[in-house]
Amino acid sequence: MPLTVTPLPCLSDNYIWMLRDQASGAVAICDPGEAGPAAAALEAAGGRLDLILLTHHHGDHVGGVAELKARFGGKVVGAAADSHRLPPLDLAVRPGDRIALGESGAVVIDTPGHTRGHIAYHFDTAHVLLCGDTLFSLGCGRLLEGTAAEMFGSLQALAALPAVTLVCCGHEYTESNARFALTVEPGNAALRGMAAAASARRAAGQPTVPTTLDQELAANPFLRAPDVARLAEIRTAKDNFRG
Repeated sequence: MPLTVTPLPCLSDNYIWMLRDQASGAVAICDPGEAGPAAAALEAAGGRLDLILLTHHHGDHVGGVAELKARFGGKVVGAAADSHRLPPLDLAVRPGDRIALGESGAVVIDTPGHTRGHIAYHFDTAHVLLCGDTLFSLGCGRLLEGTAAEMFGSLQALAALPAVTLVCCGHEYTESNARFALTVEPGNAALRGMAAAASARRAAGQPTVPTTLDQELAANPFLRAPDVARLAEIRTAKDNFRG
């Protein structure tokens, strides 16, 4: 694989993502909610850091930026539209921009809904999606600033990516998402299979992510919602779910 991707657990249920371009050795860290786990992984891999990619401004995704930059260097990349509430950016990007990580490249996708300035990074030749808190395994982000229409548009944009795309999301929510998803589509065999696999992986102390877009298209009720009204309905139900 031209780009290796490693989830680094941090905080209570977050993931930092470490990416290495195999051809050049260039390294990126995405959404470092704290510095420690990323610093340990970077040191173990040789201490190189080229990019710090940010999907949105929440503290559990940016809390480690200053320490990592001071220690390892690396350019901080984030949304120009959200630069006023992100850590200082070296590269302020807009939807459609392309960024390089060695010989790998990512396209910036506008994904509002969870926050208004949320973006995702799609490494198109490597089929890797860093989607922050927009799309989760079997779920989607809460509508903290955006609307159901914005989230629907964001999910539709991600759904249009190649089915083999690795979905690298910001949290370990799969088991709880599965419990809710099964109330929406109890007869969905793909969903039942993913729910069982997630439980087994967590019982073994393993991450449930990355997942793949084709798995999510088959099992994720938010990604499968046919219209904004249905998405809004199930998002409200999830917000009130206590299962």
